[in-house]
Amino acid sequence: MKKTFRILGIATVSVAMVACLGRGNQNKPADGDGAAAEVAQDDENTIVLFDGQSLDGWRGYNRDDVPSRWTVEDGCLKFNGSGGGEAQELDGGDIIFDRKFGNFKLTFDWKVSKGGNSGVFFLAQEVPGEPIYISAPEYQILDNENHPDALLGINGNRKAGSLYDMIPADPQNAKPYGEWNTGGIMVFKGTVIHFMNEVPVVEYHLWTPQWTEMIANSKFSQDKWPLAYELLTNVGGENREGYIGFQDHGDDVWFRNIKVQLMD
Repeated sequence: MKKTFRILGIATVSVAMVACLGRGNQNKPADGDGAAAEVAQDDENTIVLFDGQSLDGWRGYNRDDVPSRWTVEDGCLKFNGSGGGEAQELDGGDIIFDRKFGNFKLTFDWKVSKGGNSGVFFLAQEVPGEPIYISAPEYQILDNENHPDALLGINGNRKAGSLYDMIPADPQNAKPYGEWNTGGIMVFKGTVIHFMNEVPVVEYHLWTPQWTEMIANSKFSQDKWPLAYELLTNVGGENREGYIGFQDHGDDVWFRNIKVQLMD
């Protein structure tokens, strides 16, 4: 099938996305092949990934449809938590935008429920039978005050905005659960910067000895998870590009204002 992404004027989209405006619940799956898809793009090479009205352009990781726990609620992209752990329900699972990106800046707003956990993935590859994080760095989404992951890892490297299990966000400026945060990820020729609430909080450099060392010292080390180590050290694959995705970790989470600025 051919996926068709809705073509939208940026002025129209900005009204729908600045705030959640009561659009009601929808679960409209993407419909086709991302390679042939059209996307909304303005004069500054900004692509709108979510228009506040539908899930056009999105699909489940390693599947063709959108898991039904992902809906559009009041103009926001929402995962409706199952109360279990990550991707445990048949109607849940991670989602990806069906187009690969190389050099880009992703911006988005996010909030979580009390004790909520999620993540934003990038440069992801689809590996049958494996989770998305086997091949993709993760920008952590977390309620730091109420989720135990904030107490795990090293020096807070599992708190919000961090490169999950590798580099802690500094400063740690996430807002409490139920409040909106702005997030951002810039990837340019191997340099990656995480932003949280308009502040750069993490910087690292892909495909370098330092990157390989970080992976070797994480839960994705060669001894603990050989396939993850292989994929992450060569993140993005031969073309150094991949999918952007959002995580089902079993908790309610909301996203809005999701855009990509191309930097190629």
